[in-house]
Amino acid sequence: MVPHALALPGARDGRATLARSVALFRAFRVEQTDPGRFYGALAADSVAMMRRWVALRGASVLDVGGGPGYFADAFAAAGARYAGLEPDAGELTARGGVTGNTVRASGLALPLADHSLDVAFSSNVLEHVPDPVAMAEEMLRVTRPGGVVFLSWTPWLSPWGGHETSPWHYLGGHRAADRYERRHGHRPKNDLGRTLFACPVGPMVRWARGVADDGRAELLAVLPRYHPSWAQWVIRVPGLREVVSWNAVLVLRARAE
Repeated sequence: MVPHALALPGARDGRATLARSVALFRAFRVEQTDPGRFYGALAADSVAMMRRWVALRGASVLDVGGGPGYFADAFAAAGARYAGLEPDAGELTARGGVTGNTVRASGLALPLADHSLDVAFSSNVLEHVPDPVAMAEEMLRVTRPGGVVFLSWTPWLSPWGGHETSPWHYLGGHRAADRYERRHGHRPKNDLGRTLFACPVGPMVRWARGVADDGRAELLAVLPRYHPSWAQWVIRVPGLREVVSWNAVLVLRARAE
């Protein structure tokens, strides 16, 4: 069972309604204190979003940065054949045990053959790798023609770009992390240059358009993940999208090379 899945309006049909946005924001507010509530709701919502572009029942899904298994539960409930990949041992065991069919490896070098999956999925991971384009390329590499690549991440200039150091990251990421350490006695989990990296929207959109132009994929969607449908235009405005998107999404369909 997916925790809190039914508490999220639109979780089953994927509609980008205002009620859904409000529910996600409320869940997001307790991400640090009640991760099960937030990530359970987000996982259910992600599965609903994915159904716009791919039939999940029976599909092979790789979750890059799958963490402790919230997304595993949601994809399994949708009938997908799920495999998780997570580089951080602490994340793997955050719920007390390791989810089945999960491996510890890097998103920058996926241990999979070319064109071997129906879906390559990643939620809130790109900002944690030093080379997000390399990770996106790896995800496209392992997706078979006709399969779907789904990428979402928190842009650096968004209100939550510094994660637990926000909003002080607007005064500088290292300064924000130092401030956090002074207040809490330890470095933040998301420490700029070590476990957190600036990942703007613009370069990733240019990458996606580039692979579409060279025929390797079809660009299906560029979205602000949490916004209602009437506010999704913000992702099309350079500059503005870096601040107000909160979380950006790219969806591509792989093509034969």
